[in-house]
Amino acid sequence: MGRILAIDYGQKRVGLAVTDALQISANGLDTVLVHEVLDYLERYTKKEEVEKFVIGLPKQMNGQDSDSMQYIRPFVTGLQRKFPHIELVYVDERFTSVLAHKTMLEAGLKKKDRQNKELVDKISATIILQSYLESRH
Repeated sequence: MGRILAIDYGQKRVGLAVTDALQISANGLDTVLVHEVLDYLERYTKKEEVEKFVIGLPKQMNGQDSDSMQYIRPFVTGLQRKFPHIELVYVDERFTSVLAHKTMLEAGLKKKDRQNKELVDKISATIILQSYLESRH
């Protein structure tokens, strides 16, 4: 059984989260720049077995795709070319940034830390992955 890796793809950065080997819990992995993410994933998948990619799917409140899909579609195409053997699943990510900020507030992080966009991206990826794990049960 391989790990499940979540990807919160943004215009500048990509938040990453990964499960433990038993696919029970989601943990923040890293935040990388958009142009470095495929190389990062290639290095990671050489060290760890990844069974599935979970991609955050940005939707508007009415259910339509958000404008961000214009960046995500080409990324997903490249991801599928580079890792054709790894299954890919989309998960609705509508409220993950809000939840990430709420999580940071509840954790007692200082305002300066809550403004760290890289941390927000990593927490958002963790929330996407956790919601995927919960949806399977």
